[in-house]
Amino acid sequence: MNKIFAALIAAGLLVPAAALADEGMWTFDNFPAGTVKTKYGVTIDKAWLDRVQGAAVRLSSGCSASIVSANGLVLTNHHCVRDCAQALSTTGRDYVEGGFITAKHEEEKLCPGMQAEVLASISEVTGRVTKAAAGKAGQDYVKARDGEIAGIEKQSCAGREDKFRCQVITLYQGGQYKLYTYRKYDDVRLVFAVEGPTAFFGGDPDNFNFPRYDLDCSFVRLYEGGKPVATPTHLTWSADAPKDGQPIFVAGNPGSTQRLLTARQLETLRDVNLPEILILYSELRGRLFRFASESPEHTRIADDLLFGIENSFKALRGQEKALVDPALITAKRKADQDLKARVAKDPKLAAATGDPWSDIAKAQGSLKALYWRYGMMETRAAIGSDLFRYGRQLVRAAAEKSKTNTERLPEYTDSRLALLSKNLLDAHPVYPELEQVALEFWLSKLRENLTVDSAGTKLFLGKDSPEMLGARLAKSQLRDPKVRKALWDGGMAAIQASGDPMIKFILATDAMSRSVRKDYETLVTGPVDRAAQKIAAARFQIYGSSVYPDATFSLRLSYGKVTGWTNNGVTVAPFTYYKGLWERATGQFPFALTPRWKTAQAKVNQGTVFDFASDNDIIGGNSGSPAITADGHVVGAIFDGNIESLGGAFGFDGRTNRAVSVSTAAITEALKNIYGAQSLVAELMQK
Repeated sequence: MNKIFAALIAAGLLVPAAALADEGMWTFDNFPAGTVKTKYGVTIDKAWLDRVQGAAVRLSSGCSASIVSANGLVLTNHHCVRDCAQALSTTGRDYVEGGFITAKHEEEKLCPGMQAEVLASISEVTGRVTKAAAGKAGQDYVKARDGEIAGIEKQSCAGREDKFRCQVITLYQGGQYKLYTYRKYDDVRLVFAVEGPTAFFGGDPDNFNFPRYDLDCSFVRLYEGGKPVATPTHLTWSADAPKDGQPIFVAGNPGSTQRLLTARQLETLRDVNLPEILILYSELRGRLFRFASESPEHTRIADDLLFGIENSFKALRGQEKALVDPALITAKRKADQDLKARVAKDPKLAAATGDPWSDIAKAQGSLKALYWRYGMMETRAAIGSDLFRYGRQLVRAAAEKSKTNTERLPEYTDSRLALLSKNLLDAHPVYPELEQVALEFWLSKLRENLTVDSAGTKLFLGKDSPEMLGARLAKSQLRDPKVRKALWDGGMAAIQASGDPMIKFILATDAMSRSVRKDYETLVTGPVDRAAQKIAAARFQIYGSSVYPDATFSLRLSYGKVTGWTNNGVTVAPFTYYKGLWERATGQFPFALTPRWKTAQAKVNQGTVFDFASDNDIIGGNSGSPAITADGHVVGAIFDGNIESLGGAFGFDGRTNRAVSVSTAAITEALKNIYGAQSLVAELMQK
């Protein structure tokens, strides 16, 4: 039986049964504790869930993390703070390449734009949202739904916005809406980060593979009022590695999965979205490689963007490989047909459901027709450019803030303005020469894909070439946070009076970008979301909540065990050890050791577990998630999956999908004997 077909069965998409493997990204208010008790003999009760929920952290960098001391110390991955390390770096000091080590609190440095959030409560708001959008279609459906969500978020956090963030989370493709209230911390400071080559040893060849020898870890600290936050609810640090077969729980914020999409939607992903974005990323990667090769300084300033593009490219390539396997679409089509047949057997349910599958299928044609206009002018506009992002946020915020909260674009509602302004106004280095590369690339692809004679190309480029316009826009003064703050505070009057080339460019083009967004919401988002909500309601009626929802970058808990796997007759052990690092090192990139590690072999215990694999169900966004034992000890931090896990966006195969963690044993050994971070070790060990 094909692996993905088996995965769909296990996911409960073909049969209304509990998962057959260690599968599922479960919400904390619907965790299958009984299944875990039966399978592993461990008790996960409310007290355990409350403690883990209170220690799990969501980072605005798109990662997960966990509180590991009583003084606000947070464990995450190195690649989750890579942007912070680069922002703090200078021409003479590269914290990405050389690492960042502190000995006392006064040396810890603010991570620009980073916010940490801890989930405080979950409450049900499905009825309010669905009632508000009932009977509406197209963009009217989207506006009614989003307006009600904005109202709920504002009302729920009224008077306490300084410390809390309220967010309505969409679950089961609109089958449920839950209000997640987060305790937020907007003063997050870097404490410790290993060298980039140590965190990403093996580079792209080892990425999404195993065995691994990556010390992909870092620590940040939560501050409030200029002082470290007291965090009595935290996980207990373990200096010991887990054992083979030991139950492991992963608490994190998986970003996005598409396991509940219809077959027609998956076909569109396979035929349109993924091929085109892979071409786009591949070409941008090539331009960044060329730029980085021009000088050591270009290498430094391009590092973070290039790292993100390469990582995304490989992940999306894995998704495409899963989707081109005919068995996946065949299995999903069978799942759709099975659900339709079950709905048809219940006349009342059939009447309420209608034929949402046909509505979704029809919308795929509109998606394809709008794909390039929507992408080039809206969702992927100026990919890689901070200046364009700043400019659009300033222009749109000025326009949106003049509207009532419920009438705004979702990105600019009151519940989101605090984080938006932090990301916008915090000091962050912007490099004009790198900006020019990103802007030229985007403008050239806009002209190529919209065609020279299109209205969009004529408006965005006018008589300019991509090179001329990109060079002019890269001179924008929006790189100065003081300029951004003046425009933010001055509102539309200041925006319209600005002579900045980027602001003027966005003022001239944003009406067309908004127009294509409106078309997309009318013809694609509205019909698809409305239909998906009907399918979700039918699925609930038949299957209940025994199936977990797709990932939405909200807190989830997966369960599993430490284990290797066998693939094509080759057995892969679940552990790597310190001694294997030096055996793998060649002295050449990407298998070269940094100076600290070249001389460290005799200083460390060669038998220490470095990285380990488990069959926990994860996806992008889980990076930095703590790997937790049944007694609440953190024994690792998720930083990757194996190559087989890349199809996890569409299904889970417990036989081969593996999560990969750096062990806390390896981190402890390195902190003590390589980095000399004794005070950090003492804090972790509560001494």
